[in-house]
Amino acid sequence: MSRTPSNMLELGTKAPAFELPDTVTDKTFDLEALKGPKGTLIMFICNHCPFVKHVNEEITKLGEEYQGKGFGIVAISSNDVENYPQDGPELMKQNAKDEGYTFPYLYDEDQSVAKAYDAACTPDFFLFDENLELAYRGQLDDSRPGNEKPVTGKDLRDAMDAILAGNKVSEDQKPSIGCNIKWKQA
Repeated sequence: MSRTPSNMLELGTKAPAFELPDTVTDKTFDLEALKGPKGTLIMFICNHCPFVKHVNEEITKLGEEYQGKGFGIVAISSNDVENYPQDGPELMKQNAKDEGYTFPYLYDEDQSVAKAYDAACTPDFFLFDENLELAYRGQLDDSRPGNEKPVTGKDLRDAMDAILAGNKVSEDQKPSIGCNIKWKQA
């Protein structure tokens, strides 16, 4: 199990536009359609990563709680499905249903969206404010597979709650740690 940290994109960065297919509804969505009036959470995840499996229940809860508070929430898988077929669109659709995702689970086949966001690992979290400017990037919380710390979503929840309260998100942010994104070989 590799332990790849997120790249920590510069705060204030404007969210790169994208248009991707949702594996659950078979509809195509763009960033404008997915953004929320309060903010937008973009999560790079995949099906097979033990780090993602470790937090799946919590990201499902985040979707259930914060979509109703005005956040647009979306998950994106950018892994190379030729070498990692367990991350393919049909299995993404099944995983989204099994986990109870209330948000779209998009497939970034050409990996251009992951590159535009400088995503490095799964899970990798990017929280944008109402102006689509990066307010938080990094870890969900301090829990990792095997470290016995509870999965609470504390770091990401604190950032989302700060945005809801109209406060500046703390710049003291820790990188996410997870499996590296499985890049296609050129």
